[in-house]
Amino acid sequence: MNFSESLKKNDDFRNVYKKGKSFANRYLVMYVLENHMGRNRLGISVSKKVGNSVVRHRVTRLVREGYRLHENIFNSGLDIVVVARVNASAASYAEMESALLHLGKLHHILKIFFY
Repeated sequence: MNFSESLKKNDDFRNVYKKGKSFANRYLVMYVLENHMGRNRLGISVSKKVGNSVVRHRVTRLVREGYRLHENIFNSGLDIVVVARVNASAASYAEMESALLHLGKLHHILKIFFY
């Protein structure tokens, strides 16, 4: 099992935005960049446009939980930044999980082969 940590530093986020590749769907935008560390680092960004702090924290928790439950099918050695779009405030857990896996498939960073 590859345990991931959080992406915390602003420079790390900026680096992923600048050099990483991005795909988007209704709820999320995902930026991915190889980090050559052997483990994943997940960063989640939810702007004030999405809603108040309660809504933003809920969206953050949904994304983090969706990733945590499926962490074993993501490739290792990646910096992943997930940016929530405005629509995400109304999304259910199932929709958020589906959006996260959909972006993983687009990036080809999932180990399972149901592309």
